[in-house]
Amino acid sequence: MPLNLILATRNLFYDRLRFVATMIGIVFSVVLVMVQMGLYLGFGQMVTTVIDHTSTDLWVMRHGTKCFEDPSLLSANKQTRVAAIAGVAETIPLVIGFSGWILPSGEITPVFVVGSDLQTLQPWNVTEGTVQALSAPGAVAVDRSYFERLGVSGIGSKANIRGHNVSVAAVTDGIRSFTTTPYIFSDLSHARTYIGIPSTMASYLLVKLRPGANLDDVRHELQASLPDSEVLTSAEFRERSRLYWLFGTGAGAALFAGAILGIIVGTVIVGQTLYSSTKDHLDEFATLRAMGSSRGYIYSVIIYQALLNAVIGFGLATLIGFAVVRLTMNGALPVLITPTLILAMLVLTMIMCVVSALAAIFRVLRVDPVMVFTR
Repeated sequence: MPLNLILATRNLFYDRLRFVATMIGIVFSVVLVMVQMGLYLGFGQMVTTVIDHTSTDLWVMRHGTKCFEDPSLLSANKQTRVAAIAGVAETIPLVIGFSGWILPSGEITPVFVVGSDLQTLQPWNVTEGTVQALSAPGAVAVDRSYFERLGVSGIGSKANIRGHNVSVAAVTDGIRSFTTTPYIFSDLSHARTYIGIPSTMASYLLVKLRPGANLDDVRHELQASLPDSEVLTSAEFRERSRLYWLFGTGAGAALFAGAILGIIVGTVIVGQTLYSSTKDHLDEFATLRAMGSSRGYIYSVIIYQALLNAVIGFGLATLIGFAVVRLTMNGALPVLITPTLILAMLVLTMIMCVVSALAAIFRVLRVDPVMVFTR
């Protein structure tokens, strides 16, 4: 082991109380940033979950639609015009909208109804019942996490949506809405009834292309044929929805603000600790200077000490981060920690600690080796 690393290790563990205080600061900072960014990733995934599970090549929507949950409607008679475009294999209407779920007790709770061709958009992670059962009159799919709110217990449970009797025919696990309003899946015709949309209207038209058809050419023709509508790919619509909810509503800014606060707190705590530790060991650093050690060598001791803080603190914070992931796995807004986020957090932690070491380095710059011989 290099001597400068040995010196850094001994300096780090010399005052154990100070070491514990430093670890608390680093772990608090890294966990705060990690959880905030994990919420950001989890939120970004949740706002596009239905788009991600919809089998289509292009989305036709009313001009100016901001996100998937936008209540804008377009005329369903455009379906004929879309189907006439060369390269289009199939056009499927999709309807979405809020409605009122009436519990057996008479209490009303808001729900978000999603209805389309069950081959194009169907509930996923089905644990009870079947998707095919949703074609029956009054059949709906609900997620297990919303049982208590909806007053149901499983397959066969009865309720009422907007004056229409419904029965749970399929149960999913893990389809949660970021707005906390339960998703209710149904076939197209019944979904229109539950929402109150006439049969001549739709929220979106889903376009599937023929094999070999050029997506850009078909999209260009669709846009020319429907000047008052927009035609987006799934990737573009996914990105638009994510950007709207994360930044158009301020949710993303709040998460980033919390992350920045964590970085500032961690940097200040680590910087203060390193500066104090360096100040307590000025005699040792002056001795090294008097013995002919270069400034670069002394600075490496401080940098090593900062990096040791970073690695140990990051390891502890990562363990806590994964515990938070497990705790929020079935919550309203799960924390999502990816390998990329872990790597980014490791780099960020190391940078934060090295930057914190600058104050200690500046203090060592003013050390006069003569002070060793005057004591």
